[in-house]
Amino acid sequence: MKEKNIRSVMMGHAVGDALGVPFEFSDREVLAASPATDMVGYKCYSVPAGTWSDDTSMSLATLDVLSGGRIDYEKIMQNFADWLFHDRYTATDETFDVGLTCQFSIINYRNHCYTEIFECGLDEEEANGNGSLMRIHPISLYLYYTKENRVDHMDAVHKISSLTHAHQRSKIACGIYSFVLWEILDHPTKESVRIGLEKAREYYGSDSELQYYERLLERIAKAPSSVAPEDIRSSGYVVDTIEAAIWCLLTTDTYKSCVLKAVNLGGDTDTIAAIAGGLAGALYGYDDIPEEWRDAIGKREYIKQMCKTAADRWQIGVC
Repeated sequence: MKEKNIRSVMMGHAVGDALGVPFEFSDREVLAASPATDMVGYKCYSVPAGTWSDDTSMSLATLDVLSGGRIDYEKIMQNFADWLFHDRYTATDETFDVGLTCQFSIINYRNHCYTEIFECGLDEEEANGNGSLMRIHPISLYLYYTKENRVDHMDAVHKISSLTHAHQRSKIACGIYSFVLWEILDHPTKESVRIGLEKAREYYGSDSELQYYERLLERIAKAPSSVAPEDIRSSGYVVDTIEAAIWCLLTTDTYKSCVLKAVNLGGDTDTIAAIAGGLAGALYGYDDIPEEWRDAIGKREYIKQMCKTAADRWQIGVC
């Protein structure tokens, strides 16, 4: 069960990413007239169907370290550099679609490799894109399977975010995602999504940055159908991204409908669909991800093998 759960999240994320890649930056009105319905290629980027982007590449770079059974922040950052400069962890052996904050942080690491590792990321308010949220699920999975009390280790979630996105708002988004994922893995129901959001509220209750997530924690959590699609923003801003992903999750009933709804919001289609897809994979299970989409994913056996390695090595009590 452990391996299948890990695979459900990782492959759910990768499939959502690949579905969204061809439609990135598309206007919602254009997609409303001609919606995304299947895995395609060669639209926004000159890559074949099933090609995932930086969202999955940086996630695999993280999982590759964590699958060894320990957290090594410097090695994760080195893997990010290997991805950016040497095309590792890519679907087609070519890096594309790199976020500016991630790029700056990785270059900062390379150029100042003796600097304290957590000084490489950006902590300005303007640096609250979704570049750490899109790759946070590997540490969330690691903590779920290796720590008896995961909340005590939330610091690891924040540190993984800080490698590129060090502002508290981005860290909270990653924490919210983790609480939701943990509850879904415990009990795969939509009610678990709401419980996870409430636990995140309790954990961050005194943090002034939590105010930016008020609509997510109140209206979207309690009455998602009352939020009209036109009120959901699908930008690369981290608050918009997690709102959109969880709204898609709570207003659909299958993996397929969730990720297609995410893509058809337009805007940052690959990241929103990836985040929604990872959670939907956990909620509905691996077998609910359409087989033809799974089979289309580039280097899918590589992803599955990394998930197996993680499942074999992750045990409660690992440091």
